[in-house]
Amino acid sequence: MQSVEKRRRAALAVVGLVAGLVVAAAAPAGAVPADPGPSAGEVARAGAEAREQSRRLGAATARLAEAEAELESLTTRAEKLIEAYNGEMVLLARAEERHRAATEQVRAAEAEVEDARRAVAALAAQSYGGMDPAMVMMARMGGGADTGYLQRMSVMTHVGSGQAELLGQLRDAREVLAVLREQAQDAYGEQQAAARRAAEAKRAAEQAVAEQVAETRGLAAERAVLEQRADRARSTAERLARERQAALERARLERARRAAARRDRARNGGRGSGGPGGSGWATGSSARGDIAADWALTQLGKPYVWAADGPNSYDCSGLTMRAWERVGIRLDHWTGTQWTSGPHVRLNELRRGDLVFFGRITRNPGDIHHVGIYIGGGMMVHAPRTGDVVRIAPIWRSDLVGATRPT
Repeated sequence: MQSVEKRRRAALAVVGLVAGLVVAAAAPAGAVPADPGPSAGEVARAGAEAREQSRRLGAATARLAEAEAELESLTTRAEKLIEAYNGEMVLLARAEERHRAATEQVRAAEAEVEDARRAVAALAAQSYGGMDPAMVMMARMGGGADTGYLQRMSVMTHVGSGQAELLGQLRDAREVLAVLREQAQDAYGEQQAAARRAAEAKRAAEQAVAEQVAETRGLAAERAVLEQRADRARSTAERLARERQAALERARLERARRAAARRDRARNGGRGSGGPGGSGWATGSSARGDIAADWALTQLGKPYVWAADGPNSYDCSGLTMRAWERVGIRLDHWTGTQWTSGPHVRLNELRRGDLVFFGRITRNPGDIHHVGIYIGGGMMVHAPRTGDVVRIAPIWRSDLVGATRPT
């Protein structure tokens, strides 16, 4: 049984190998895939993910804005309540001062009552035969005596006007004492209640603000995470789109070059493009230009960095310098001398690999400030500016000044 299974697997392997050889023989040598690089589906999915992350970021941003607005409102309300509390504390301090003053007045009134009581008691002791026992009892009593009863006592008929005045002073002092005590206690109690209410409102406002601050911070942290995700998703979508564009462009240029090579072979009787009368597409300076241009296309998507010359980042002249270095031609890392690195060519005679320059032609070489490498079809590869990446772009700009073919 095992030998049968082994024979079956071997047969399947042979069939697979034959099928692979048939497919390989059917495809032209060096054929370009129909859909090179990231697929359209991958680019579409990356774009959809970037849009979804952007939507989530937008929703989180809206929630954070609402929370910040609510926090501002609560903070304003808390500030008002805190100031109201501060005001009540000022009033409470003043009430405490008034209470202390009233307490002093109460103590003074109590002393006056005591003096009047003693005077009445002395009066009773000096009266002829002594006073009515009821009057003596009232003179010795404190604030609970019935002052109306004193007025009704028949003993008043036995004392002089000075003695009656002493009894009146005792009565008045007791009444004043009672009023002062009541006023001092009421005022202080009311202010204490107001201060407690203000303190409770202040605590509630501060707690609401603290809770809103915590919620706002949480939303801000959530937004920061979503912002990072959205940035990564956008970067991925943009990178895949650039890679696909570059792959399609390379495929298009490869097809064009192969078509030109076939035309050259046909014109040369099958001798190839390097023979007499060939177009020079595959040999000489044109071949070197193709190699330089093809290499530049492999650098698409790498970031522009001022004064960089690879391998992970470039500026414009650093990219072109490294491209022509691939075919053994050394260029300075400067557009000023790259402009004079070979013969100038007419724009209608451009070949792949030629350097195209931008700026102004003056006696100052520094006025030519940008360079790209021509890849055909009116397009170039270049490192544009800070914040951008190596990319494909049209050469037809208002500041295009000419082209050079390095030698």
